[in-house]
Amino acid sequence: MVRGHLHPAIAMTPSAPFPYAVFFADLQGADGHAALARVLPGRGDAGALTEALMALLRARKATLQAAFDTTLAADELRRYQKYAKPGKPSAHIVQLRQKQAAARQASSLSRQSLIKAAAAFVREAGIEVPERVAIDEFIIHWIDANVPRDSGADATPS
Repeated sequence: MVRGHLHPAIAMTPSAPFPYAVFFADLQGADGHAALARVLPGRGDAGALTEALMALLRARKATLQAAFDTTLAADELRRYQKYAKPGKPSAHIVQLRQKQAAARQASSLSRQSLIKAAAAFVREAGIEVPERVAIDEFIIHWIDANVPRDSGADATPS
């Protein structure tokens, strides 16, 4: 084996970039209340709001990772299926389909956790969610508008 290269079976899957990593680290650190004050000045119990915002950002990170994994699995499957012979699929194609199904399930679960964390956060922060707007869509836009992004992070929200 070439030094510095992992065996394909133990290669780690790449992780999706998380544009709020620095802010999340600030929330977890000793100056968490100061970081919270930049986003939600003068709102309710700072400890409970910090915990709710951290749970929300964890859920957002999970949704970004799940979307990234789903795209990665679909691209890999598409690449190999293009050259597959008709008939019974190879073991590799079956494995890639299982990987894609697992990624889709993780995406669904992460979206559910985002909705749950968003409901807890808006309740704790006293934020009004407009009628006829899905809470997950609202909270993603709220995070993009209010939580500071890391410098050099992708400017397009996902």
